[in-house]
Amino acid sequence: MRLNILITASEAVPFAKEGGLADVVGALPRYLAARGHDVRVVMPRYYKVDRERYGLRLLPGTLTVPMGIIGNMYCGVYEGRLPGSQVPIYFLEHESFYGRDSLYERDNEGYLDNDNRFIFLAKAGLEICKMLNFSPDVVHAHDWHTAAVPVLMNTWYRHDFHLAQAASLLTIHNMQHQGSFYEGAMDVLGIGWEHFNFLELEKENQVNLLKGGIYHATLLNTVSEGYAREIQTEAYGWGLEDVVRERSNVLSGILNGVDYGEWNPEADRLLPANYSASDMSGKKVCKRELQRSLGLPEREDVPLIGMVSRLVKQKGIDVLAEALPRLLDLDIQLVLLGAGEPWAHFYFGEMAAKRGDRFSCRIGYDNALAHRIEAGCDFFLMPSAFEPCGLNQMYSMRYGTLPIVRATGGLDDSVDNFDAAQRTGDGFKFWNLDAGALFDTVGWAVHTWYHDPEGIRALRQNAMAKRFTWEEAAQKYEHLYLEGMQRKLGEEGFQQVLQDRSRQKRRVPEDSTGRFQPQA
Repeated sequence: MRLNILITASEAVPFAKEGGLADVVGALPRYLAARGHDVRVVMPRYYKVDRERYGLRLLPGTLTVPMGIIGNMYCGVYEGRLPGSQVPIYFLEHESFYGRDSLYERDNEGYLDNDNRFIFLAKAGLEICKMLNFSPDVVHAHDWHTAAVPVLMNTWYRHDFHLAQAASLLTIHNMQHQGSFYEGAMDVLGIGWEHFNFLELEKENQVNLLKGGIYHATLLNTVSEGYAREIQTEAYGWGLEDVVRERSNVLSGILNGVDYGEWNPEADRLLPANYSASDMSGKKVCKRELQRSLGLPEREDVPLIGMVSRLVKQKGIDVLAEALPRLLDLDIQLVLLGAGEPWAHFYFGEMAAKRGDRFSCRIGYDNALAHRIEAGCDFFLMPSAFEPCGLNQMYSMRYGTLPIVRATGGLDDSVDNFDAAQRTGDGFKFWNLDAGALFDTVGWAVHTWYHDPEGIRALRQNAMAKRFTWEEAAQKYEHLYLEGMQRKLGEEGFQQVLQDRSRQKRRVPEDSTGRFQPQA
């Protein structure tokens, strides 16, 4: 059945990216459209989104957004396409909210008006249905930035012509960030103070947008099955674990996919040499060139360990810092690319200056260098405190670079531990979040490198044969959407929709207004 799907989010590749959320929103709609669905995406037009570069066109008219006590606010809407597809993406043009250098914060402090900025995004994302004359079957919201969407659908828009019959799905990418604001945000939501209670939006006398979304969404999911289990515990729930457990009957996990058009060692244009599972000679070239470019001794015999990460506690950077002196006493080389907390910049920079024979550090992010690290390294380290999904371990496996990960969330779901006797697995895992466990597991991988080269070859073949496809993920999301519709409409209403759709002639979009014409 062809579904009408509206996706609202704060970021999407290639337009604006802070984390894995952008990768999902940039990829999933394309694969849903390939399955025959009418998918529309809504996000802010941050000033880094260049209108000319992406061929955006301004739609006629102005979008009116009711902002509660603030009154009506207005924005323009630009229309573009997700690259490599005909999926329309609509950008909200509002200079005072989105005309800034970064998406969410300045100097590691969230913008003071983030409540208004993202309540506006949630409301505008729903109001745009009127402009487009688009009636979604499902509205798919992502993280706290659009978590107000399910709340608004059940309150302000519950009788709206375009939205009253729509189900909602809220995908949680990171429970740590919840959108918690002063209680006056209720007046901006404009849904009535009766919803400011311990079941819905209130948490510690503040408005918690993620909590409200969890309570109101028709269905919930996270970006791995493991993380769906973890957020129901005190260790990973960040104070919302009880709320999540209350709704565990509508919670599921779907592992993200990988864009193998970009992450493929056989065709990656950012590499000095390409290679495949059947011919690994190019990987040796990549390793040698990476060592040379980063100022490390050009040694083929030494295990080269890579890490591309935000330098924040979530990624286990504090544990790595504690373990690093001992790690560098091993006969290894380690390269680190990332940016984050200032102390990490200084610490890893100083260690690289002291131990430049074994450790190289680059502060910042460089996409080309990230690709070269994936290809040139022998191992890839991810000691995360928590990891809802993770993508680098998936990239690494495709490149024959064996992941060394802490077994949490999507890392545990996607990496199979090495079994030396059976020659199975595709990486190395540890469970305790401490420097000792990290050191021991790196030591295990290094010992395998030096003493079991056949085991390393088996691991590489296993890893490079593994796939995490968006085609599979899109099919699972499609099933979720249908389940959400069934819950929203009831069995009788859902069956009626199925019958109505089966009687309709196949139709295709005519233009961005959502009007249709019969297909010839």
